[in-house]
Order: sequence, then C-alpha cells, then structure tokens
Amino acid sequence: MRGHSLSQDALVRAHADSDARVGLTEPIGRLAREEWEAATLRPGAALASGAGYRAVEEEPDAERTCFERDRDRIVHSAAFRRLAGKTQVVVYPRDHQRTRLTHAVEVAQVATSIARGIGVNVTLADAIALGHDCGHGPGGHASEEAFDAFITEGFDHGPWGADVTLAGLNLCAETLDGIRNHSWSRPAPTTVEGEIVSWADRIAYCAHDLEDAIRAGIVTPAELPAEVVEIAGGTRREQLATFIRAVVATTARTGVVGMDAGAASALAALRRFNYERIYTRPDSLAQARAVIEVLHGLVEYYAGRPDLLPDASPDLHGDDLVRAAVTYVGGMTDRFAFDRAEEFLGWESSRLPRGIGRGA
Repeated sequence: MRGHSLSQDALVRAHADSDARVGLTEPIGRLAREEWEAATLRPGAALASGAGYRAVEEEPDAERTCFERDRDRIVHSAAFRRLAGKTQVVVYPRDHQRTRLTHAVEVAQVATSIARGIGVNVTLADAIALGHDCGHGPGGHASEEAFDAFITEGFDHGPWGADVTLAGLNLCAETLDGIRNHSWSRPAPTTVEGEIVSWADRIAYCAHDLEDAIRAGIVTPAELPAEVVEIAGGTRREQLATFIRAVVATTARTGVVGMDAGAASALAALRRFNYERIYTRPDSLAQARAVIEVLHGLVEYYAGRPDLLPDASPDLHGDDLVRAAVTYVGGMTDRFAFDRAEEFLGWESSRLPRGIGRGA
C-alpha cells in the first residue's frame, strides 16, 4: 500500500527491485520546453508561447506549454469521453470496430507521425486531432443533416465542436482553428499543424473504415480498386504507411503540406470506394434516415420541455431555446439518445437505427 522505501524517509518507489535512474538535476518546465521548440522546430511550425492566445486570458502554467494544456483539457473533457459511445460508421459496433473515440486516437497517431517527420509542433497536432470530432452528434454524420434543420447557419461538426462543444475549455486560438477547419470543405487552417490534421483525418478514416467494413462482411479485400492496391496496398497497415510517408516526403520536398499526385489519387480512389460501397449502401442510408428521425424528435421534444435541459436558463425562447436543445441532444451518446427516444417519444425498439449487434 505504501510502496517501497529506498532509505529511511528519503523516497518511495513503486517496485522494490527498481534500479531505473535518470540524469536530471531539475524538472523540465514550460520555459525550457518553449526554448527547445524555438531551437529545434522547423520554420513555419507553431510555437507555444506563455499561456497562448485564449478568449479568456490565463496565467502561463509552470510545467506545461499552452498546447500541452489544451491537449490535457480535451482528453479530460466529458465531450471527449462521450466519443466512446458515438458512431463512427456502424451503430452499435462490435468490440473491434471503431467509435468516434478510437477514430480520434487513430487520427492523432497519424497526425503526430506526420508532424514528427516534418519537424513541426507534435503537441499542437495531437491536441487538434484528439478534439477534431468532439462536435459530432450521435449516430454519425447523419446527425449533421438532422441538426441542419434547426440551426440557421447550418450544422457543421467542426465549427460546432470548436465554438460550442469545447468552448468552455478556453482552448488556444490555434487549437480551435484546427478543430474548426479540419474538414476539406472548410477554409484552410491557419497553421501547418492544422493542415496536417486535415490530411490525417482523411487518411485514418479511409483506411480504418475500410478495415471495419471488411470485418463486418460488407466488402471484401478482393473488391478494392486496383489503383489502391498497387499504390497503397490492400491492408490498413500498408495504406497508413504509404499515405503518411507520402505527406512527409512531399512536404519535405516542397514546403507545402500535401501529397504527391499518385498517392493522392489512390487515397481519392479509396475514399470513393468507401462512399459507394460502405457509406451510401442501402443499409447505411436506412440507418441514417432512422438517426435523423430520432434526433428531430428529440430536439423538438426538449425544445418543448426546457425544464429537462440541464443548466438551461428559464429565459430561453425561440431560436435560443432550439439551439440549447440541439446542444444537449448533440452531446448525447448513441445509446442515451436512442433510450430517450423510447422513454420520451414512445418509440418501439424496432423503429430505432439498426446496426451490427442490434437487430441486424
């Protein structure tokens, strides 16, 4: 219970037989880390500075850089934890299929691999990647179409994540910008690290969604386009290695975060295959329609019952009330949302989205 003492009252170790030693005279704090960044990162990399540029000013942390604080805040947030219960591709995934949480971790792995290879700020890339999907609602991308009906400017999970879901964390402007603009349909991120996450997200979901679909029996490896197999291989491992190395090599050669035309064509072919054979197959479209119907019903229900919205002001009316309902429903996990549909909307379980492991 107390650990193991090396000498009387000197220090306590976790293991009685530990002989691990490190040559260190003092902790490596924020200032030393910022100096290391300035001395070693490539020109164009984002540099941490003090407390960072935040909506609400903060005192710098003694130990961590501003981007390290952002990463810690995202990882410890409820929004990040709830990604474990949100659909990536398949509602009610089996044990080895992705959720939004595992997708975020895998995007972070791809992004940090690229950032290290290029020599830019690994911590910022990591923070953006881990937070990039926190704005997603339950039920996958169908939630965006569902919430579009209630949000005047339209619902986009990137801006929603940065400006609504994670707003209370007071993250740095660079982190929020990368989260807000990681999708290719958005304006370009302002940092190299944000651009890296845009590529990492696409690389990760193309390779991983394919792997999940193969495991689920939706497609077979033999059906992959020849261009994909010839350039990037037929397995997730080969594809990730090919695409990561392509971004690193192209960026090192040109100074622009991008991919050579051959690898980019293979990635586009893989994404097109996934859309045609996975995302828009009849079962997926039926799943999406059911998700949209659930979420429409829940938003309308909570907008009519503001007393059930946690921390909602009694003065909320009109569009503000609807927005509060979208915020609450958007934060739900799949299971919580579908359970509320049964409890509050009176839905039969047979009417709910069907996925592998439930009613399929």
